[in-house]
Amino acid sequence: MRGILVSVIAWSFACSAASANEIAIQGKWRREDGNALVRIAPCGKNICATNLWIRDTSNGEEVGDKLVMSLTPDKTNTYSGNAYDPKRKLNYSIVVTARKGGLVTRGCFVGKLVCKDVSWTAAN
Repeated sequence: MRGILVSVIAWSFACSAASANEIAIQGKWRREDGNALVRIAPCGKNICATNLWIRDTSNGEEVGDKLVMSLTPDKTNTYSGNAYDPKRKLNYSIVVTARKGGLVTRGCFVGKLVCKDVSWTAAN
């Protein structure tokens, strides 16, 4: 019986963490430069950021491009993990921080020596 109770409590915490994750980062987001609109949503066991709209496609970004993220919560409203860009076959380390009305993403590669921060605002 004690094992069942521990399992139920652990499952409850996992569900609470998943709900917080959904509230904090899922939804539609507009990139700070106004060039992209993405939807962040579950895709299988991961989370995907999918381009819904791209203003300037000259850098190869297109509607439908995805960034597949494997994230775990670090602290309140901050998640870290890995991201994979299947179109460019690139892997990144990523940190996503949810703030009131927005997100900040920090993607790094080359052993976290080259990083870029991007701000996002909530879009309807």
